[in-house]
Amino acid sequence: MQLSYWEKDTYFSNIDVLIVGSGIVGLNAALYLKTRQPKLKVVVLERGLLPTGASSKNAGFACFGSPSELLDDLSHHTEDAVFSLVERRWKGLQRLRHNLGDTAIDYHRWGGYELFEASQQQLHTECVERLPYLNRHLQQVTGEQEVFRLADEKISRFGFRQVEHLIESTAEGQIDTGKMILALTQKVQTLGVLVLNCLEVLELQEENKGITAITAQGIAIPARAALVATNGFARQLLPQLQVIPARAQVLITEPIANLKLKGTFHYDRGYYYFRNIGNRVLFGGGRNLDFKAEETTELGLTELVQQQLEKLLQEVILPGTDFEVAHRWSGIMGLGPEKTTIVKPVSEHICCSVRMGGMGVAIGSLVGEEGAELVLQKL
Repeated sequence: MQLSYWEKDTYFSNIDVLIVGSGIVGLNAALYLKTRQPKLKVVVLERGLLPTGASSKNAGFACFGSPSELLDDLSHHTEDAVFSLVERRWKGLQRLRHNLGDTAIDYHRWGGYELFEASQQQLHTECVERLPYLNRHLQQVTGEQEVFRLADEKISRFGFRQVEHLIESTAEGQIDTGKMILALTQKVQTLGVLVLNCLEVLELQEENKGITAITAQGIAIPARAALVATNGFARQLLPQLQVIPARAQVLITEPIANLKLKGTFHYDRGYYYFRNIGNRVLFGGGRNLDFKAEETTELGLTELVQQQLEKLLQEVILPGTDFEVAHRWSGIMGLGPEKTTIVKPVSEHICCSVRMGGMGVAIGSLVGEEGAELVLQKL
């Protein structure tokens, strides 16, 4: 791509911070940088027309962990590590709401629920026994009593079949992730951040006084420092990082008259998740059907997962209700051997903020700010 003198001088000269990735992490990093130092020239590069990973493709759960997920985490990590991460998720959600406002992101605190089938009686019993313990710790994080509570009486109200038990999370909410990214983009642009789409960074070259980003479009972009905020795609630029891509497939129904669902729902240990969007049902998951196939950076759908999503809609979530699938899509998450995020310097002029662990909505705002703070130390 050939640039004019004007284009090169206006867009690609005297850049202080180059951010790779225009999702929730990258845009929050840009917001933090311009808030702290308004005179910085901050440029965000995005390989796609819209954020490529999961920021505007996820289910929009404003959550911080279901009971069974937290108990599973406690079996692998220390108590301090688990509830420290929960606190970061909670603080990240509050930061997101504070930065953009509930109206802009269409935030609703309608509660969340974990579903248990008959075959999961032992898991449910363990969760019930540990609820007082979990609630004590969650009260320290949220300031609210009895965040988790039994809700079996709501099973018939929601119309589920093959569901024996429900546990409610009173502090859980939902957002519109498309509106969130639009609001974030507009906010940083108002502050003077340049967000450039369809520019793919292939390599970040370390220089004496900064970095040079080599792009697929043939444009070399110099900057004083860079932040990689590409989450599931992080190893394409930083292969040394322990970030495993994980594709999440999703579908949404046409509007359903008199839909009974309202809230966010976790099913089968969180491998499936669904919610209402108005009077539609968004349903995603199924990665556990073939973990290896879903460890990919390729956006796409598989018949195996999509058929299972429809089957569970028919048999468990919307039994006896006619529905049509309106749309299907997928997003790419970033996971790892641990659920902790990776926010660190990777060289003299390059930092990274990646590996959201499927909790980007909750923790992305905080992780973006943390990465931006590291970058400021390099300027």
